[in-house]
Parts: sequence; structure tokens; C-alpha cells
Amino acid sequence: MPSARKSSLRWSNWNLLLLIPLLMLVTPWFNSDEPRVLGLPFFYWYQFAWVPVGVLCVGLVYVKTKDEPVVKGKPDLLGVDDLDEGAK
Repeated sequence: MPSARKSSLRWSNWNLLLLIPLLMLVTPWFNSDEPRVLGLPFFYWYQFAWVPVGVLCVGLVYVKTKDEPVVKGKPDLLGVDDLDEGAK
């Protein structure tokens, strides 16, 4: 039976900011033609407006969480050769 490993994934409250760009997927909010901006229907410019918002959210989460230490479990005792099926 394989031993339980701790994940190297980390949780931070900053990760909640990654949910904000998902709001652009709520189609009934922007499924219309008016108002137009520079001739573009609302449907298109609304989606374009979310691009910088998404970039800002992802960038902010990256900057705020990149220096957090990763909690590691037991060291992996298997070598690369042990994982190769040809070594059996």
C-alpha cells in the first residue's frame, strides 16, 4: 500500500482573489448588445475589460504568495531508477 504523502500545495487567503475573474463567465450579466463602446457591442467589450482584471488578480496572488514556505512531508526514498518499470 502506498504511503500517504503530504501535498506541496499551499492554501492562502490570497487565493480567493482567483475567483474574481470567474465572474466574467456569468453570461446573463453581459448577454446584450447595448451599450456600445467604440462600436463594439457590450458582449465583447465587457469580456475585454475582464482581461486586465484577471491579470491583476493572478499577479497579485503570485506576488503575495511566492515567498511562503512549502511544508514538505517525508523525503522521497525512491530514486529515478526505482520508478522505471524496466528495473523490476
